[in-house]
Amino acid sequence: MAPRIRWRLAATGFLSCSPSAVSFLLSSLLASGIVAVAFFLFVVSSSRRPPVLAVDGCGPDSEGSWSIGVYYGSSPFSLSPIELHGSNKSNNSAWPIANPVLTCASPSNAGYPTNFVADPFLYVQDSILYLFFESKSTTMMKGNIGVARSFDQGGTWEFLGIALREDWHLSYPFVFSYQNQIYMMPEGNRKGDLRLYRAVNFPLKWTLEKVLIRKPLIDASLIQYEGYYWLFASDFTRFGIERNAELEVWYSTSPLGPWKQHPRNPIYRADKSLGARNGGRPFIYEGSLYRLGQDCGQTYGRKVRVYKVEKLSKEEFKEVPVELGIEEPKKDRNAWNGIRYHHLDMQQLPSGNWIAVMDGDRVPSGDSTMRFLLGCTFTLLLILLIMFIGFLVGAVNCNFPPNCCMTSSRRNETSWLRNHPYINLRARRYISGMSRYGSSIRERINLKTCSGKLILSFLALVGIAFVCMSVHFLLGGNGAEEAYIFGGQYSQFTMVTMTYEARLWNLKLYVKHYSRCESVREILVVWNKGNPPKVDEFDSAVPVRIRVEEHNSLNNRFKVDPLIKTRAVLELDDDIMMTCNDVEKGFRVWRENPERLVGFYPRLLDGSPPQYRNERYARGKNGYNAILTGAAFMDSEYAFNKYWSEQAREGRTFVDRSFNCEDLLMNFLYANASLGRTVEYVHPAWAIDTSKLSTAAISRNTQVHYNIRTSCLSKFSALYGPLPLKWEFASRPDGWDR
Repeated sequence: MAPRIRWRLAATGFLSCSPSAVSFLLSSLLASGIVAVAFFLFVVSSSRRPPVLAVDGCGPDSEGSWSIGVYYGSSPFSLSPIELHGSNKSNNSAWPIANPVLTCASPSNAGYPTNFVADPFLYVQDSILYLFFESKSTTMMKGNIGVARSFDQGGTWEFLGIALREDWHLSYPFVFSYQNQIYMMPEGNRKGDLRLYRAVNFPLKWTLEKVLIRKPLIDASLIQYEGYYWLFASDFTRFGIERNAELEVWYSTSPLGPWKQHPRNPIYRADKSLGARNGGRPFIYEGSLYRLGQDCGQTYGRKVRVYKVEKLSKEEFKEVPVELGIEEPKKDRNAWNGIRYHHLDMQQLPSGNWIAVMDGDRVPSGDSTMRFLLGCTFTLLLILLIMFIGFLVGAVNCNFPPNCCMTSSRRNETSWLRNHPYINLRARRYISGMSRYGSSIRERINLKTCSGKLILSFLALVGIAFVCMSVHFLLGGNGAEEAYIFGGQYSQFTMVTMTYEARLWNLKLYVKHYSRCESVREILVVWNKGNPPKVDEFDSAVPVRIRVEEHNSLNNRFKVDPLIKTRAVLELDDDIMMTCNDVEKGFRVWRENPERLVGFYPRLLDGSPPQYRNERYARGKNGYNAILTGAAFMDSEYAFNKYWSEQAREGRTFVDRSFNCEDLLMNFLYANASLGRTVEYVHPAWAIDTSKLSTAAISRNTQVHYNIRTSCLSKFSALYGPLPLKWEFASRPDGWDR
């Protein structure tokens, strides 16, 4: 039996520390930090969106979370996203359709678990669009080539399946036709060559036609120009600064080869930001050849650059950068392509207009890995800090005798340390040094003094910070507050708020925050009184429009406005602040029920005569029958026309007379026009009413405000009949109405 060594540690850590020291440490760590940590955990957990895209697939991936969007324009240099074109207005619950139009959810929900979709290429066949793209498999963790089809010019897409699958990674499915055949030239550099496939049964069945070039080229694109076929590609065997920074040119009289290298190869080989690596299909516009490249300067695939090829022959090559003409996203991680977009395929339709497909991502390359490493780092720092505090408390109250590392063994057994005197001596010197340092600390720090308590309190605060950072990186998601998909599509809405000059400071905060929410297309400010501000005074990621009213009336909130370009509007008071995630949840629920008022403040208006009460009363009765429209989604056409109908004239007059109750009137008008449910509640994780910080609020005197609203209820009940009885809370399967 091997000898068993027992260490005699005379005094270590908390074994002989005084109860007062331990008590103080625990109180410092717990009492001063538990509230802050609990609040931080609450904010992180409540703000984090649950996965709603697909049961399988769409998981965190170190390569990113790529998705695909559609753009239209009269030329390749005047492209704008699909949401600016009012696509599919007639048959969608919320128009316009918004980018992205294809995500990881499309193949995942069809039975092909996918983490992301990227590298889109279009193939136009009559009026049908086929979209080929890289589909990152979650089972094999490699790329396959997926295909989708659209009959409405890219507004909606039907995922057809996996068009091409190999034992190695595939991406960049460059699809083209030649001599009545359809070919695909995907990137498969791990096989060590560039291969060409031919469609046997388009679009889902392909066969290997030939190996074009026996070299691991990536993102190969070809085009016919001035008598030759030209192929642009990059050698992925490069290392260091040349990786993603190398470009080669090849030429041939046929896309089937043979291909010859350009004598100036490699064209680029040292700067990732120059767009050396291809970023899509080359195109010809007004007689000139243009090449698309990836700017990989800050992160892989940061943006797409376009180059005009001025000279291209068997001896020369020259290109110059030109402006792409696509507006940069301003919502950062809240936009589907806010951090990077690295691929663009543009083609001219038979109508003469241009269509383009682009991929985009809301996180940089390696984001999930970096967040995990940072979370683990802060967790390790927290452990080390706790160990240090334990040593510190032990050093204050404990002594480390120099013989604490002496070992005792069983009779006739040889001590391991006695057989290694050098290590024994070093250990004893180390422990003696700890004792001296402990004595020095003991002289300077006393738990009973202010300085000692201050130091331990500071360390406790540092520990709290480490906890918060660890939770943030490990559990806080990727930092984006994304839109929610419904029916396979995204959409946008207009925010409407009503204010006046006394609340300008509040409005600026409001615009800066909500303009970053992904589904917000425009913010409309209904200016009721005073000198309106200029639009350029606001820090906004979306257009801000100020509609100045002649008369100060609460009815102006619901005025019919033909300039609103979305079906959905969110009426939200300028003194209410909540997370973008809560706003996006409300928009998702409204898209499920566009005939309802969907909002965040429920009320139960009952009694005989009816009385106005707060949310606590509704919670006590476990039901509600009204939604305050100061924070509610509605159909802009239906709701506004209903409010300004002849039927609502007397109600509007009463609103002007009382300068209150416009939201209650809207509830009565909805209830009067339907026998079904007309309101639905969404519970926000948290909401702040900033009117409490200002004297400019009509509801500041709560009792007077409630009395006025009670009189409104009596008036509206007489005019339009009673409201429904109630709908219970927590009736949704997702629990958003609890």
